[in-house]
Amino acid sequence: MIRLEGQRFVELAKVVDYLLNAEHADGGSKSAFFTRFGFDRDRPEELLDALASHPDRNAVVSVAISPFGSKSVVECRIDTPDGRNPCIRTVWIREGDASPHRLVTAYPLP
Repeated sequence: MIRLEGQRFVELAKVVDYLLNAEHADGGSKSAFFTRFGFDRDRPEELLDALASHPDRNAVVSVAISPFGSKSVVECRIDTPDGRNPCIRTVWIREGDASPHRLVTAYPLP
């Protein structure tokens, strides 16, 4: 099983303004999903921490090189406040070997 090695960075704005923002055109459905499992926009650090640790418990399922860097996809269980821990996909980009992996997006898996 391949793991996402190295430092990771999840932007607070990505969590607050996108993944937990019910009014966001693209993130609204993601917000509905994450809040259903106990995450809350008033406590963004819970989702931020869960996303940052998602690669610690789950495997990298694909890696692709793009003009933006190395893109890694990690799938399955995320720790949630309500303990149901559904499967999600997180996508990470790394712009160089010395830079941290930065979260691009996260969304539920069917």
